[in-house]
Amino acid sequence: WLPAATADRRAAAEDVLLVVSELVTNACLHAGGPEGLRVAYGAKVLRLEVTDLGTGQPAPRTPHRAGRPGGHGMFIVQRLCLDWGVARTPGATGKTVWAELSAPA
Repeated sequence: WLPAATADRRAAAEDVLLVVSELVTNACLHAGGPEGLRVAYGAKVLRLEVTDLGTGQPAPRTPHRAGRPGGHGMFIVQRLCLDWGVARTPGATGKTVWAELSAPA
């Protein structure tokens, strides 16, 4: 997506970079760091996956307080993405936090 030829593509690429940054930062802050990053691109959706060894469950802070420092990562992910969630493999340590964004036209 980079370098982006249009303003819409540039905005979409910036959203992707921000979501990756938030997911990786959360893994660093709450799960001892990321184990992997996977990017899958389909015709209409870009899927980002960050795997870590943490046991926690990410969630947007409720209520969201825009003026308070920190704690905005999953709120940002929720606002920018079509959907997001957490996948766990039974019997395995850790989790994969995934997020899906619309692919630019």
